[in-house]
Amino acid sequence: MDLVHLFDPLPAAIVVGGTLLATALRAGRADCRVTALALAALTRTPFDADRVRRDLAPLAADIRKDGVFRAKARPTGDRALDNAVRAMVDGHSAAMLMMQHGADRKKRLSRAQRAAVTLAQAADLAPVFGLAGTLVSLAQLSGQGIARAQFMNAISTSVLATLYGLLLANILLAPLARAIERRAEREEAVRQDLVDWIAAQFAAAAPRLRRGAEAA
Repeated sequence: MDLVHLFDPLPAAIVVGGTLLATALRAGRADCRVTALALAALTRTPFDADRVRRDLAPLAADIRKDGVFRAKARPTGDRALDNAVRAMVDGHSAAMLMMQHGADRKKRLSRAQRAAVTLAQAADLAPVFGLAGTLVSLAQLSGQGIARAQFMNAISTSVLATLYGLLLANILLAPLARAIERRAEREEAVRQDLVDWIAAQFAAAAPRLRRGAEAA
């Protein structure tokens, strides 16, 4: 059987359409939107830690030169990181950077997890609709005088429906779910390195109370 004969619109429509509909009903509009955004993000350039570090380098130099009270936040193009750095500069404390970064990190990981779970649900549903396509194909067989051509066509369609369900689940949906998780893990690792680096620059230049003043 060549590749042309491996496509049949009826089982394909049942498997793909049924999987998408059932996933949308199960996950809800909000999670489907989060999943669509996460899938779109996979097609874009990953977080560029080197570029952001270069953008943060002038701020680090200002901190070392003029101290923490004269430092001014500089935009990097990454909204979450800019908000965290601005919180640090405005609050004159590296702890503010860590707090803002921690809150943003939690939101990003939550969105990635929701998208991965939604795709995992779809991967679970795809073989079910492959079975549904198989049953629909077999149900087209007549109980009286089954022609050989009709019988072979129904068997072929039912096998294709099962195949579509398995391929959709294991070649597309499950790998996409894991791809979103891997990308989120890599991004958070490099973001944490950047945050630790700029926080160390800030903490090294921050004024410290003397022991006598602390006791007072």
